[in-house]
Amino acid sequence: MSHGHTRSALPGFGLTLGMTWTWLGVLVLAPLSALVLKTLSLTWERFWHLTLEPRALAAMGLTFGASLAAGLLNAVFGTLLAWVLARYRFPGRALLDALVDIPFALPTAVAGIALTAVYSAHGWLGRPLEAAGIHAAYSPLGIVIALTFVGLPFVVRTLQPVLEEADRDMEEAAATLGATRGQTIWRVLLPPLVPALLTGFGLSFARAIGEYGSVVFISGNMPMKTEIAPLLIMTKLEQFDYTGATAIAVVLLGTSFALLLGINVTQKFLRRRLGEV
Repeated sequence: MSHGHTRSALPGFGLTLGMTWTWLGVLVLAPLSALVLKTLSLTWERFWHLTLEPRALAAMGLTFGASLAAGLLNAVFGTLLAWVLARYRFPGRALLDALVDIPFALPTAVAGIALTAVYSAHGWLGRPLEAAGIHAAYSPLGIVIALTFVGLPFVVRTLQPVLEEADRDMEEAAATLGATRGQTIWRVLLPPLVPALLTGFGLSFARAIGEYGSVVFISGNMPMKTEIAPLLIMTKLEQFDYTGATAIAVVLLGTSFALLLGINVTQKFLRRRLGEV
């Protein structure tokens, strides 16, 4: 009887890897490489001049600050929402679960119009906020609200499967041994969640950095006050200032890439540590 190699019906490693690199090259690497090559044509002095001018600094500072705030809010409340969806069964759960995905499906411009209508001075939520002296629309707070809206699904959908697959016997064992609820959360539940939470936060933060459609309406677009970096890029493109737009875009791209790379490295380190425990 022949014991020769049986040919698999599925494509081999070489073919699939080649197709993967080709697909990523066309969709991702080629456009990003063109952006970086365009920036390399600038001198360092010109690059720093374009990125450190007051208007660019204000726009990037607002973008990074609002994105960080939105990411942290999503990390907290997204974790709470994922916990509720993963651990409890209640009437309306399916509807709540579906609502989480709305920011994925809703056009960002529609989301921006809806948020502006709700949080404006005469909106359902904006009116009581205005009465309390809090200006949501056309302010940095409105930008944080919009970025939180678009980034929430990343945290929930990253944490939810981890919570659903978590070993509840460990929680029961901790309670049996006399651990308080806080100790159970801190020492039993939280460690396995940290890698997934970092991923959700990183994706939410990176998504917020490049967000445009949902922010452009609610921000007010006032230079030096509520102008975000993606809007400044669009403004420079409309003025045919391609080098200025490219320089700012590279800063946003580099920040997002560095963040995601750092999170991936941290994830591997944490998983290795958890595996050794």
